[in-house]
Amino acid sequence: IDEFYKMSGCPVVLNTSFNLRGEPLVMTPHDAYLCFMRSGLDYLVMGNFVLDKSRMRPLKETVDWRAYFELD
Repeated sequence: IDEFYKMSGCPVVLNTSFNLRGEPLVMTPHDAYLCFMRSGLDYLVMGNFVLDKSRMRPLKETVDWRAYFELD
């Protein structure tokens, strides 16, 4: 974490299961993209790829999946 902080200026590394409430764990790059776009995350890093949500088009969905789950 110290080395990450030196490189990035960010003193936090987050490691958790990668999924949103009620959804299965992310298993593929496509799953990761959908989860990322539906979440409050700003960036997604997969291998050598970095996705910056502020530079991407919004995800167009036909169903609001959030309506199926109560808030915590």
